[in-house]
Amino acid sequence: MTNLAALDLNLLVALESLLQEVSVGRAAHRVALSQPAMSHALKRLRSLFGDPLLVRVGPQMQLTVRGEALRDPLKEVLSRVRNLLAGESFDPPHSTRTFRLFVSDYASDLLLPSLRKRLQQEAPSVSIRVHLAAENRLDPFELARAVDAACVPNCFKGFYQQRLFTDRDACAVRRGHPIKMCLGAREEFLRAQHVAVVGREFTEDPVDTWLRQESHQRNVALSVPYYLQALHVVSQSDLIAVIPERLIRAYAGVLHLDLLPVPLDVGTFDEYLLHPAPSHADPGCIWLRGVLQSLAKVLGPLDPLRIGKTPRHSRSERASRERVSKSDRPACP
Repeated sequence: MTNLAALDLNLLVALESLLQEVSVGRAAHRVALSQPAMSHALKRLRSLFGDPLLVRVGPQMQLTVRGEALRDPLKEVLSRVRNLLAGESFDPPHSTRTFRLFVSDYASDLLLPSLRKRLQQEAPSVSIRVHLAAENRLDPFELARAVDAACVPNCFKGFYQQRLFTDRDACAVRRGHPIKMCLGAREEFLRAQHVAVVGREFTEDPVDTWLRQESHQRNVALSVPYYLQALHVVSQSDLIAVIPERLIRAYAGVLHLDLLPVPLDVGTFDEYLLHPAPSHADPGCIWLRGVLQSLAKVLGPLDPLRIGKTPRHSRSERASRERVSKSDRPACP
């Protein structure tokens, strides 16, 4: 039995050249070896295979029966080795891969419809398996093993991170709502009946946590777990909701909503694209991150005239006090 541990892969490269050129001189030139070095390689190959491989017949060299039989199998083996060393490629139009994406409720409502449209155009057989975030239960090490990428408002140790986009809270009201003309008054805003968004990871809407810290309290008439539910309720009632501005704009046309500024300095918050180290150099994951970044870029910048003069605690910073343990606090640049 051949000892593979003692096999020099360069010998197989030399053999490939010898079998193709059927000449020691031409084979040496093909792989940039001297003729004596190729002759020495042929001597070792003859010993390895127990066959002359190349023999002289008159003025020319010819392959033995064993040499002829080795041509195609050797070509296939070396092709596989070269592909292995070159790394896996990713061909979006023909890939049938399933990617695992971990997203916040907000990011899923904002980005997934556009992501699906892009996939239909560029990678129709690629699928996305979405896991919604419940960040107070997150173990970063478990997350790194479970997903290819994440779109969340917090960063985690051990992840590569890039800022996707910036957003801020705004007020969503149904089109034609009577409060539309007088929302500039803080008291009117606080007295209005609100829909709060209390996800499974919260004890209350982070907006209410922040308002209480600012010595304010709004009138919450209904609490729902998801932003999109809140927008549907607002579209069919006189209730109002404080929702990320980009999300209101994305659904304003479909749900017949108007967007109004919150009469308090709510500041801004960021959404991040994270990915674990195992997926950093993977061609498919690199492609997916590029698609997500391009979708975020299409969102464009926020209107600078609407940003508060002094951005205070962002939504993610306000919420992190309740949903992220001390060891998992954001480590973003």
